[in-house]
Amino acid sequence: PKEFLLGQNYPNPFNPSTEIEYQLPEPGWVTLKVYNMLGQEVAVLVNEYQEAGFKTAAINMNAMPSGIYVYRLTAGSFTDAKRMILMK
Repeated sequence: PKEFLLGQNYPNPFNPSTEIEYQLPEPGWVTLKVYNMLGQEVAVLVNEYQEAGFKTAAINMNAMPSGIYVYRLTAGSFTDAKRMILMK
């Protein structure tokens, strides 16, 4: 990849699992976390050093209530966030 990119989760809306794709043009420490609409962290999908490349993270939110959630990717100085909808 030539640039950092956080993709929209698929499928969206989802029940109960979804996948999030992202790309890293350089290696580094990566965190990918999920938050509820109150800003509370509800899941940590990635928290590790990763090599450059195209990545996918899967999440199963079977234990969480329906609603809108935000996932946030931080890699080096890059940060991006997107919304996803859990519909049960």
